[in-house]
Amino acid sequence: MNEERLHVFEELAAGRRSIRRYQERPVPPALIRRLLAVAGRAPSAHNRQPWRWAVVTGEARRHLAEAMAADFRRDLLADGLPPEEVAARVERSLARIAGAPVLVLACMTMCEMDTYPDARRQACERLMAAQSVALACQNLLLAAHAAGLGACWLCAPLFCPETVRRALRLPPDWEPQALITLGWPADEGRERARKAVEEVTLWRS
Repeated sequence: MNEERLHVFEELAAGRRSIRRYQERPVPPALIRRLLAVAGRAPSAHNRQPWRWAVVTGEARRHLAEAMAADFRRDLLADGLPPEEVAARVERSLARIAGAPVLVLACMTMCEMDTYPDARRQACERLMAAQSVALACQNLLLAAHAAGLGACWLCAPLFCPETVRRALRLPPDWEPQALITLGWPADEGRERARKAVEEVTLWRS
């Protein structure tokens, strides 16, 4: 066992935080490309690499945030929340998304995945593709942390995929899965408790 390499990775993984506030300092495009290249080293079902990335900067951030906020507001009102609480939650979401220097939208495509004649196996294939994209997102988050950047993983696009598609004019086969905010951190984030291995592990022999 390479104890030194494992220790370095343990420190990297343990030090990562979800960062929600960023400096206005821009993130170089070349660095974003490096992060996406690392993300693309993730394992994937059949090695089909079904992840697709939309990098959103400039005014497009606000455009996307406002489009998503309209759907969020509609859903919260339908839940019966008081208007003042809806307004506060929507404003918080807007600030979190539009306030990040870079947004990376993680999408999934099924265009190169296997197809099956039955619904059961086809559903498994879709899940395999989604898991592949999630693995790539974790690579991206760890690479961003290693580079000194902050990032936060948001699942909001799952609740409004068509809105995200229209706002960013995505190709028809790109299915929004997650939004990762990215930038130089304005704070260190919060450490959150993690369950012990014993709580979440079942051993069999």
